[in-house]
Amino acid sequence: MNRFVYAGVAALIAAVLGGGYWWWKQQQPPFIVPLPPPVAEAPSAPMPAPAPSVPAIKYPIDAQAAASEPAAEPQAVPPLDQADPLVRSKLGDLLGRKAMLSWLQTEAFARNMVATVDNLARPHAALRLWPVNPTEGRFSVDQDGDKQRISLDNRARYTPFVLFVERINARRAAAAYAELYPLFQQAYEELGYPGRYFNDRLVEVIDHLLQTPEFEQAPEVRLTEVRGPVKSERPWVRYEFADPALESLSSGQKLLLRMGPVNERRLKIKLREFRKELVSGSLVR
Repeated sequence: MNRFVYAGVAALIAAVLGGGYWWWKQQQPPFIVPLPPPVAEAPSAPMPAPAPSVPAIKYPIDAQAAASEPAAEPQAVPPLDQADPLVRSKLGDLLGRKAMLSWLQTEAFARNMVATVDNLARPHAALRLWPVNPTEGRFSVDQDGDKQRISLDNRARYTPFVLFVERINARRAAAAYAELYPLFQQAYEELGYPGRYFNDRLVEVIDHLLQTPEFEQAPEVRLTEVRGPVKSERPWVRYEFADPALESLSSGQKLLLRMGPVNERRLKIKLREFRKELVSGSLVR
């Protein structure tokens, strides 16, 4: 007997039993039972709102596995508001105290680093939050006929910073980052990303910066027109890329372009080295 026959038989049995019960009830003497008073139906509880989806962690960090001395007891990480001394100590060990003070803003470093990383993939990155000291000099351009291009002198401003970055040992930097990672994660959640994982965002931003276009010739720029009776005292901060496609790039990508093609390529090499360490088996659980 196939399943359709079973279904038909089951339906028939249900009909017969139901009909027999109805006939038996019709033969009984009437017996009136008072109905209970109606009970107000309790309002149904509202359906809970679906929990916001949290993406799975791609690159989890294991600070103990990344420590230079795995056998040693891991150093406790203080609360974020009290972490500056520990951060300075780790940065000093990694870079040397002189280089650290020359290049970095160490006050509130964890918060500023996290905010800057997040903003590098966005249209604007607030300079007041940068964890790196401002580059000396000012933005300059060269005249090329009726066009203006980023000056070779301007690109030279960034060369000392590129040399500083190239001297950093990527593996040691990644290990120090992993040991301090709870601070960066807390700063990232404070920034407005509860449940999100900062290391995944860092890798995402590095990949974004690596996609910055490269040009052998310096891109054309133009001075943004500002109308008004008051003349700007710092007109060099109002330059923008003449090509709308370049001007629409993120703040981090435009910064790499302003550094010039040689500096851009050299920094990309270092970014690839650091990215490799961030996603390697020595840092992930």
